[in-house]
Amino acid sequence: MKKFYLYIQLLRNMGMRYFLFRCQYELRRRSGVLKIKYPVFLENEAYLSLDDWRKCVIPFLFSDRKDVVIKDVNITSLSERVRRMQDGEYCFFSSLWYNLGKDYDWLTNPDTNYKYNVSKHWTEIEDFIPEIGDIKYVWEKSRFSFLYDIIRYDQKTGKSHASFVFTQIIDWIHQNPLNCGPNYKCSQEISLRILNWVFALYYYRTDKALTEEVFDLLIRSIYGQMKHVRTNINFSRIAVRNNHAITETLTLYLIGLLFPQFPDAKEWKEKGKKWFEEEIKYQIAEDGTFLQFSMNYHRVVVQLLTLAIAVADNNGELFCKEVYERSYQSLNFLYQCQDELSGYLPNYGANDGALFFRLNDCDYRDYRPQLDALHFLLTKQNLYAITFEDRDWFYNRKNLKRCLYPKIERKQGNVTFKNGGYYIIREKDVLTFIRCGKYKERPSQADNLHIDIWYKGENILLDGGSYKYNTEKKYIKYFMGTESHNTIMLDNLDQMLKGERFVWYNWSQALDASLYETEISYIFEGKVACFSYLGKDIIHYRKLIKRKNELVWICVDIIEHKPNAMFMRQLWHTNCKNLDINAEGLNYSIKENYCANYYGIKEKCNEIVIQTKDNEIKTTIRLTLIPQLIAQFFINIFYK
Repeated sequence: MKKFYLYIQLLRNMGMRYFLFRCQYELRRRSGVLKIKYPVFLENEAYLSLDDWRKCVIPFLFSDRKDVVIKDVNITSLSERVRRMQDGEYCFFSSLWYNLGKDYDWLTNPDTNYKYNVSKHWTEIEDFIPEIGDIKYVWEKSRFSFLYDIIRYDQKTGKSHASFVFTQIIDWIHQNPLNCGPNYKCSQEISLRILNWVFALYYYRTDKALTEEVFDLLIRSIYGQMKHVRTNINFSRIAVRNNHAITETLTLYLIGLLFPQFPDAKEWKEKGKKWFEEEIKYQIAEDGTFLQFSMNYHRVVVQLLTLAIAVADNNGELFCKEVYERSYQSLNFLYQCQDELSGYLPNYGANDGALFFRLNDCDYRDYRPQLDALHFLLTKQNLYAITFEDRDWFYNRKNLKRCLYPKIERKQGNVTFKNGGYYIIREKDVLTFIRCGKYKERPSQADNLHIDIWYKGENILLDGGSYKYNTEKKYIKYFMGTESHNTIMLDNLDQMLKGERFVWYNWSQALDASLYETEISYIFEGKVACFSYLGKDIIHYRKLIKRKNELVWICVDIIEHKPNAMFMRQLWHTNCKNLDINAEGLNYSIKENYCANYYGIKEKCNEIVIQTKDNEIKTTIRLTLIPQLIAQFFINIFYK
C-alpha cells in the first residue's frame, strides 16, 4: 500500500507525460527493443574530406590557432599539468589527480578498479551498483576536458601537442565501439565529448598531425555519436529536463551548423536550435534563477550559453530574444549571490565537479572567469576589476546583429529573487544567503531554508556540498539530505522522504517568504511546508534578523504541528573558530562531520546541533573578531 502511494505521488510530482515516458522507456530497454534503435556500427561512408573541410570551414569560435589571441597565462602551472598528462596522470573534477597510466582502457573506474564490459550494449550497462562505484569516474577522462590545458599550453608556447591529442581521440574511438560500454550511457557525456573534440579539431585544423585518416575516423565517430544523441533526445527533454537537455539540444544545433555535409545536419540544426530555445525558456526563470537549484549546474548553463551565443554571432545567426534575456538575468543572479573577494558562490545544490570548458587557471570554485566571459559577450564591458583568459577564446570580433546590454552592477542591501526563492543580504565584507523556494521539477537535496554566511571571502556558515552521487548510503543520506545544511531536522529525519537514486517524495515547498529592512536590521521571514510524510500540516517558519553593520544574526525557528515525541534539531556547519552561537535556554553539542568543496573529496567540518522537544529555537550567531584583532595588533608592533 505504501509503495502504491509513493507511485501516485511520483505521478503527481513529475506529471503524466514523465510517468508514461519512463514506463514505456524502461519496458523497451528491458525487452531489448531499445537496443535495436542504437546499432553498433554504421555504413562506412565518407561525409567530407579533410581538404574540403579545410577549404570551406564553417566559422566556430576561431578558424584555427592563428585566430586566437590570449593574454597572460601561467605557463609554469600549465607546463606541469601537461607533463603529468603525458605521463598518464589526469585531474578529475578539477581537484583529484589519478595515475591512469599511458595505456588506460577508458573503461576502468580508478576509484574502485571496476572494469566495465565494453562488449555490452549501453542499454545493458548498470550505473548505480555499489560495488561498481560512481560511473562518473569512468566518464571523466572520456569527456576530454583535459584537452583545454594542452591547447592553452600550445597557444602560449607556440608548440604543438596535436599528435598527442589525436592519438588520445583515436584510441578512445578504437576502445569504445559505437553504442557499446559505459561511455554511451549518457547523451550529455557524448555531447560534451563531441564539443571538446570539435574545439581541438578547429584549433589544430592546419596541423600536420591531422591526417586524412585521422580526420575521416574522427568525423565518422562524431556522426555516429550524434545519431545516438538525436535518437535519445526525448529522454533528456522529458525524463531529465535539466542541464542535460540544454547540453544535448545545443550540441545538435552546433554540429548541424558546423558540419552541413552530414545527412541529418539540417534537421539537427533546426530542431536543435528550436529545442535549445525552449529549454532555456523553460529552465531559466525571468529573474535568472535556474530550475535545478544548483549554483554549479547554473554555471554549466552559463558556459553553454556563452558557447552558443559566440558561435551564433560568428555565423550571423540569432536565437530568440528570451535566450539573451535569460542569459543576462542568469549572470545577474549569480553575480549578486557571489562572494566579492574570492569569486566563490555558496556550495548550494548538487555539485558534481562539472566545469565544461576550463580555459583559465583559477580555482574550480571561482566563478568569475565564466561569468566574465558571458558578460563580455553580452555587454562588451568588464564585469570585474580584472579580466580572465576565457573571454579571449569566446570574444567575437565581428559586427553583431543583436543588441548589447548594460553592465551589471553589484547591489547592496537586500536583494530578492522571488521566482527561484533566493534572498540575499549584502553589506561591506558580509554576504548572507537564504534559500526558500518551490519546486516544479524534482529537487536534488533536502535543503529548504538553508542559510550561508560569508565574511571577507571566508565561508562562515557553509553548505555541505555533494561529495559523490554513488557511494555509501550514510554519505548519500548526509550530503543529499537535510543534515549537511543549515536548517532544521526532526529527530534524524529529512525534510522530504528519500526514494531511490535521485528521487525525493513529499517535496518541501515554500508557502511564503519576504526580505525587508528597518533602520537597524535586515529581516527575512519564510514558511515552508515540509516533513509531510510525518504529518500533513507541519510547517517550518524561519525568521532571520541581520543587524546592520554588525556581525550578528538572530535566527528564530518554529515548527508548527510538530509531533510531540520528536526532537526539533537546528543545525549549523562551520570551520570558523571565531563563531559564537548562543541558543536561549538551550545547550548545543558539537560533533565532527563533513563538507565537500570538490566532488569526490570529503573534508572535516564542525556540525553544531541545538535540539529541543519544544517547537521553537531562538539562536544568536555572532562572529567575534577580537582574537584576530589582537593578533594583528602584535604583528603590527613586531614589524614596526
